[in-house]
Amino acid sequence: MRSLLFVPGNRTDWLPKAAAAGADAAILDLEDAVPEDAKDAARDSVAHALASSYGPMRLLVRVNPLPEEAGWRGADDLRAVARPGLYGVVLPKVSCADDIRLADRLLSWCEREQGLPQGHFALLPLLETARALREAYDIGRAADRVAHLGALTAPGGDVERAVGYRWSPEGTETRDLRARVLLDARAAGCPHPVAGLWADIPDLTGLERFAADNRALGYEGMMVIHPSHVPVVNKVFTPGEDELARHARLIAAVERAQAEGTGAVRFEGRMVDEAMAAASREVLARSRRR
Repeated sequence: MRSLLFVPGNRTDWLPKAAAAGADAAILDLEDAVPEDAKDAARDSVAHALASSYGPMRLLVRVNPLPEEAGWRGADDLRAVARPGLYGVVLPKVSCADDIRLADRLLSWCEREQGLPQGHFALLPLLETARALREAYDIGRAADRVAHLGALTAPGGDVERAVGYRWSPEGTETRDLRARVLLDARAAGCPHPVAGLWADIPDLTGLERFAADNRALGYEGMMVIHPSHVPVVNKVFTPGEDELARHARLIAAVERAQAEGTGAVRFEGRMVDEAMAAASREVLARSRRR
C-alpha cells in the first residue's frame, strides 16, 4: 500500500472522498481524532462502515490503546470492528512486544468468533515511545500478522515528545531514526513497511521531497492526513514507465549473460548480476499487483 489516509471515526461519510482521492487504504481513527464523548458512537459508525465496499481501497481501524488505564476500550474496539470488511488494525501507543502478543491473541479470538482464518487481520503497530522505537525488531517479530511496521515522525505529537528531536522541513533530524526502524522491520520479516507523517497540509512540495526520501530509504508507502496528499504519495511510490522499462532491460541483460555462461554483465555503464535482476523482478511484480 502506497497511501494510507486517516479518516476520523466519527466522519465515515468521508470514506467516498478518500476512495475518490485514490487512497490505497483508509484508516478509520477511533483514537485521537475522536472526542472522548463521541467514541462509543464513532465505534458503532465504523463497524457499520466496514460492511460497505469502497472499491479497491482497504479499510483499517486505529483502535484505542490496549490496554489503557481507563479500562479496556481498545479491546471493545477490536471486538466491534474485527469482522469481514476489515483489512487490519492500527495499534497505537505500542511500547514492547508484549503489546503485540496481547493484540494478536485478541484478534485470533475475534477471527474464531467471526469464522475467519487465523491471521486474517493485519496488524500495524504505531511506535510512539522511545522504548518501542528501540525495540522495533522484537515488536516486528512478535506476531506473523505484523505487516506494515515503520517509523512515523512528525512535528509535535508522541514521537517528537518521546525522542526530543526538533522538527525541520528537511526532516534530517529523523532520517537516521526512520532508517534504523526500517532495517529492524525488514530484519523482522515485516513485508510492507510504511512511514509518515507530513503535517503541513498545503506544502505539497515538501511532502513530495519527504516521501521521496522515505522511498529512497526503502519504505513502500506512507500514512497521510489529507486527501490532497494522496496523489503526491501515490506518484512517489509508483515506479514510472521509464523506471519499469529499465528494470525489464536489466533482467533481460542478466538472463542473456547467464545463458552465455557469464555471471555478471555491464549494463548501461554499471556491472549487474543476478542479485540486481532479482531486485528488478520484485519491483515489476509489485507494479503488476497494483
